[in-house]
Amino acid sequence: MEKRDYYEVLGVAKTATADEIKKAYRKTALKYHPDRQSEKTDAEKKEAEEKFKEAAEAYDVLSNPDKRARYDQFGHAGMGGNGGFGGFGGGGMSMEDIFSQFGDIFGGFGGFSGFGGGGRRSSRRRQNVGDDLRITVHVTLKDVAHGLTKKIKIPRYVACTSCKGTGAENGTEFTTCTACNGSGTQTRTQQTIFGMMQSETVCPNCHGEGRIIKNKCKDCGGEGIVKSEEVVTINIPAGVSHGNILRMQGKGNAPRHGGISGDLLIVIAEDKDPELIRDENNIYYNLMIDFPTAVFGGKVDVPTIDGMVRVTIEPGTQPGKVLRLKGKGLPSPNYYGTGDEYINISIYVPEKLNKEEREAIEKLRNSENIKPTEEQRKSIFERMRDFFQ
Repeated sequence: MEKRDYYEVLGVAKTATADEIKKAYRKTALKYHPDRQSEKTDAEKKEAEEKFKEAAEAYDVLSNPDKRARYDQFGHAGMGGNGGFGGFGGGGMSMEDIFSQFGDIFGGFGGFSGFGGGGRRSSRRRQNVGDDLRITVHVTLKDVAHGLTKKIKIPRYVACTSCKGTGAENGTEFTTCTACNGSGTQTRTQQTIFGMMQSETVCPNCHGEGRIIKNKCKDCGGEGIVKSEEVVTINIPAGVSHGNILRMQGKGNAPRHGGISGDLLIVIAEDKDPELIRDENNIYYNLMIDFPTAVFGGKVDVPTIDGMVRVTIEPGTQPGKVLRLKGKGLPSPNYYGTGDEYINISIYVPEKLNKEEREAIEKLRNSENIKPTEEQRKSIFERMRDFFQ
């Protein structure tokens, strides 16, 4: 079954803000939440469950700026081929996944923290994940054509070697957090229109870790992380576009007290070329020739991504004619071939003439050979119409 557009699933426009997306997801999740389907038929419950999961998958992508950018550019194909780029895997998520990932959404709107009356919850301790880092890398058209490898020094937090990222002085122990009894979460109960509902939040005392350090590491002050600089080799593939975001897993900041390091996000900024214009995988160049060359023809050098090439101008070339250099464009990021370079011909009309030049041209004014025919006028009009359509 073909996946629906994520914006359509949540009922928002493609220009929707993060707050609008969150509100739309709350509304949709509340509508199809399992706790509200008790009086429905089995078929209706099944349909509601699928829509509930579909909305969670859409929110997982659209609430994350990086995933949303990838989705806006490549659609579902950019989400790992089967949707669910965030790890849910296109319809393969479970209810536990949803409530574990978006528990704050339900907790802030009706107090949902599980399904079947809020009775079931994951008892898993929250996994520490470090912050992502974001850098911008500038590339030229030549870089886009052939790919690029760069080494960049990245300041980041890494695990403290003295305490191995735990934050505790070597040989010391941890004590169980008394505020949450080691669970890392705290539960609150509140009255809602659907009855008494429970919500689960991260314990503020231990920050979700379920334990407290007895003696802090002197080198990192108990944080488990220290500042460092690392030279990272970045491989930028051919065919990238301005605004693309590449991800290097584990090259972001390490988290406090151990866990999984965040990712390094590389934002592609494509510098404008002084002569060539890019349109997806094709390249365009405007070639201005003089009147004699247009009349008699000749050889002209034109720039391409990889340097100058010589093209032939046929005698009688008209302004607006387009020459094609096959394969001189950019490669597709999906390996679907390479674009072309198109050369648009324009003819330079001099603004100033000396006396001899003016007299020479005046002699040609009444010649029928230099006046366009009706057929030529129609041909130029058709080319112009095709361009605007």
